[in-house]
Amino acid sequence: MKIWNAFLRPPLSCAGIVVAGVLSTAVTPALSQSYPVKPIEIIVASSAGGILDTIGRTAAHGLGRLGQTAVVKNMPGGGGTIGTAAVARAASDGYTLGAVATSHAINPSVYSKLSYDTERDFTNISQMVELTNFLVVNPSVPASNLKEFIALAKAKPGTLTYGSAGVGQSNHLAGELLQQEAGIKMIHVPYRGSAQSLTDVIGGSVSSMFVDALSAEPFVKSGKLKLIAITGLTRSPAYPDYPTLNESGLPGFNGNSWLGLVGPAGLPKDVVEKISTAVQKEFNDPEVRKRLIAQGVISVASTPKEYDQFVASELKRWATVIKLGGVKVD
Repeated sequence: MKIWNAFLRPPLSCAGIVVAGVLSTAVTPALSQSYPVKPIEIIVASSAGGILDTIGRTAAHGLGRLGQTAVVKNMPGGGGTIGTAAVARAASDGYTLGAVATSHAINPSVYSKLSYDTERDFTNISQMVELTNFLVVNPSVPASNLKEFIALAKAKPGTLTYGSAGVGQSNHLAGELLQQEAGIKMIHVPYRGSAQSLTDVIGGSVSSMFVDALSAEPFVKSGKLKLIAITGLTRSPAYPDYPTLNESGLPGFNGNSWLGLVGPAGLPKDVVEKISTAVQKEFNDPEVRKRLIAQGVISVASTPKEYDQFVASELKRWATVIKLGGVKVD
């Protein structure tokens, strides 16, 4: 109804337009200075209970520092595109934000049609965390380290399989990156989520997969999975004894996942600063960092500028991997 009323109003005179413009520029800073005056909603582009949901709720707790409640709304589906699209459509006032994952930088290259533009339709606020992933194999696979795994894959091209949470998901693309960097060929076995894929690697019907550290480590410790190496350019503070792919023969390999906070395009600069500062304080809190490290999660808490640069580099990086791998969802 409000939209139609806008069309029914008589046009403003030129003087009216000038006055409206003056009022707008006068009011916007005032609104920004008083922000927030009502609850903030964080749209999490995944189901409740997952790591993105956990990190979204951690961010919400941090935003409570601003004096208003922050609530989480889960909007799963479409590889994260449904929830992310809702953020892009929201008002640019700082009251609707979005928790996004690595898929935020992947989706523009795997989906031929998106209802939003990842580079134009969002304000980047902070990369909140980085997630350590494990490259694991079934114990029957005759390889105990990366060198042996690559040698096995080269000796028997197209026989080793790797599972994932689905086509275009971050652990699928980590497998694609491994093939491209190591010069090997494996068979991708996509699932609807990582849980069943991990079950089948443990059972032996799938050879290997990249999987989050929290899910994999108990099975590595019990001997039901064999660790080949972990992702990341440096060793994880949670798993300092586990070697990285980067140090094990693939220099520069980084298959870590990440989670960030965004808002709609055009958020006022001082509102972005308030949000970012509150989030950085939360993720830099020693107790929060300690709790996250125990789950294989590393606090990053970047500034908006740092996150801008990071997203731009991730968009380019994954676009290259996707193009070389011929990956498409639709």
